[in-house]
Amino acid sequence: MKEQGYPDGYGNVRNYVSRSLRGKPQPVGPRPPSARAVTRWILTHPDALPEGNRLQLKAVLANCPELTALAEHVRSFAHMLTHLQGHHLPTWIEAATATTELPSLRHFAQHLERDLDAVIAGLTQPWNSGVVEGHVNRIKMLKRQMFGRAGFALLRKRVLLAT
Repeated sequence: MKEQGYPDGYGNVRNYVSRSLRGKPQPVGPRPPSARAVTRWILTHPDALPEGNRLQLKAVLANCPELTALAEHVRSFAHMLTHLQGHHLPTWIEAATATTELPSLRHFAQHLERDLDAVIAGLTQPWNSGVVEGHVNRIKMLKRQMFGRAGFALLRKRVLLAT
């Protein structure tokens, strides 16, 4: 600025701009949705989304073709998961690894191929280990609460009485 002939510094310019723009309405557009909100919209079943969120998601997807492709892959995987259609997994993995604009999805699909039989069985069989995992989580919580106290005998008694 001084090279172009202005004798003062940046502070005077900042003060002038703040004085001249103070009180004048600034153009404010709608605030873009957060990444967390968009993620929630994509992961929620489309029928369960409120109408306002559905319209916002449609607007976001219209502006980003990568997100549109990601949403399609996520919804097809969720359909496989909820309807126990594990036999569709190899074709889903092929489609996901073919996407060059989504490297994270491609890596996820490649990691699923490492133990494909187990993943297909998990997506096909109606059984799961959720109840067992819940009991293990509860026992670990009791163990953390009892750390440094009366010893294993009291921990054993508490675990047995908590069931």
